[in-house]
Amino acid sequence: MSFTDAQVRRYARHILLDEIGGEGQARLLASRVLVVGAGGLGSPLLLYLAAAGVGTIGIIDDDAVDLSNLQRQIAHATEAVGRAKVESAQESIARINPEVQVIPYAARLTAANALALIGDYDVIADGSDNFSTRFLVNDACYFARRPLVSGAILRFDGQVATFRSHPRAAGAERGPCYRCLFREAPPPGEVPSCAEAGVLGAFCGVIGSLQATEVIKELLGIGESLAGYLLICDGLRGIFRRIRVRPDSGCPLCGDQPSIHDLSIHAH
Repeated sequence: MSFTDAQVRRYARHILLDEIGGEGQARLLASRVLVVGAGGLGSPLLLYLAAAGVGTIGIIDDDAVDLSNLQRQIAHATEAVGRAKVESAQESIARINPEVQVIPYAARLTAANALALIGDYDVIADGSDNFSTRFLVNDACYFARRPLVSGAILRFDGQVATFRSHPRAAGAERGPCYRCLFREAPPPGEVPSCAEAGVLGAFCGVIGSLQATEVIKELLGIGESLAGYLLICDGLRGIFRRIRVRPDSGCPLCGDQPSIHDLSIHAH
C-alpha cells in the first residue's frame, strides 16, 4: 500500500526499524486486534496499539467508568465517570489516532458470543480481571485458532504470556494453552481481586505495554515470541523472569484426551 505524507510522518519511527519498515507498518494498518477489557491493562494496551497504527481494534467490556478506576485506567478521564468504558476508550483512541477503526462491544464476553467474536480478529489480547473470562477467552482462542496475548496483575506483581496452542503450519510444534498452565480457576476467595488487595497503577502500564509489544510481534511475525513462556514481573524488586511452559498432554482442552469440546461447558 502507499502511505499518505501524514502517515509517513506519524509512523516514521516504525518505518525506520528494519524489523517493521513500510511493509510491516502496512500490515499493522490492515490488522485486527480484539482487546478484552478496557481497564488497568486494557487501557495502555489499547492506546499503544492505536498509536502503532493497528487498523481495527475491537473492545469488549460491559463496565462503566468509576472514580476508583482512574488511578490506573489511563484511557479514561475524570469527566468519563459513569460512562461506558468502551465509549470512553473509543474517544481516547480517536484523540491519539483518528485513522484507527474502533469497534466497541458494550457487553460481557459469554459462551454464546465468544467464538464468533474472537474468530473475527487476528490476535486477541486479554486484560480481563476475573478467572471465568480468562478461561473463556483461552478456550475460544483455541477453537478459533487465534493467538492469545494474556496479561495479569495484582498488587506489585504481573504476568504476561502468549498462547498459541494450535500449530501455525502442518507438522509444527504446538504451544501450551492457558489451561496447560492453570488447569482450572481457584476456589472463590482464594485469590483476592485488585479491589480487595490493591494494585500499583503505574505497573499496570508496564504489563499492558508488554502485552502491546507481544501483540505487535505476533501480527508481524518478528522477534522471539513469548509463546511457550511465562514472563513473571516483580515490580517491587524490579525483577523479570521468563519460565518455560510446555504443552500438557493431560490438558482438558488441548491435551491428548480433551474433555472440553464445547464452550457452553464452562460458560460459568
